[in-house]
Amino acid sequence: MKATFSIVKRLLASNKISFIITAVVVLCTTTSGDSAIALSNGNYTWLLAVLTPFFFVFYDFKKLIYLGASKKDFYFGALVSYGGLALLISLLNTGIHLLIDPLNHTQTVINLMGVCGWMENNVFFAFIQQAVFLLLSMVFLHVLLSMQPHWYGWLTDIILVAIICIFTPIAPLRGLLAGFFKVIMFSPNALLHIVVCMGLSAALSAAGLAVLKRKTL
Repeated sequence: MKATFSIVKRLLASNKISFIITAVVVLCTTTSGDSAIALSNGNYTWLLAVLTPFFFVFYDFKKLIYLGASKKDFYFGALVSYGGLALLISLLNTGIHLLIDPLNHTQTVINLMGVCGWMENNVFFAFIQQAVFLLLSMVFLHVLLSMQPHWYGWLTDIILVAIICIFTPIAPLRGLLAGFFKVIMFSPNALLHIVVCMGLSAALSAAGLAVLKRKTL
């Protein structure tokens, strides 16, 4: 456990570039005043969830293994880091949505929390729903990126592309795909959404551990 938390500190400390890029985008991005609709700057906090797995998989893994960390400790450290970052990002976006977005009286401000329907529940559940979805997204990216050097990674890429290309134009299959995304992202049922996202995160985490055992430097 001590080794895992030591790795968490190293992972977060070495993830400065992701934090800096996200902060710059959040603080500097603006919407034209002529537009009737403005994108909430809180949306851009999600960029941290997209960038972090790339650094963990392609940079931190090799560095920490060379320093003597075990694959298992690295992986558990990464999962703990994702959990902490998911809560942080959700807290930041929720704060921006509640405190800063209402200050714009001239435009309709669009925040992903509203788009996904999470704010239809109370703020606490909306915060948790956003956090578990971000956790699922980071774990999914981590596992997918970890597989890339191997044949099963390429096969997974082909399957994902095929699903999008085949399911999108065919109405019944498109309905299935839309239903899946509704459950993991747009579900009005907070409890169902949280349970599904946590369950998928656990399943992907188990798959990621199996992938990690085959991963080489």
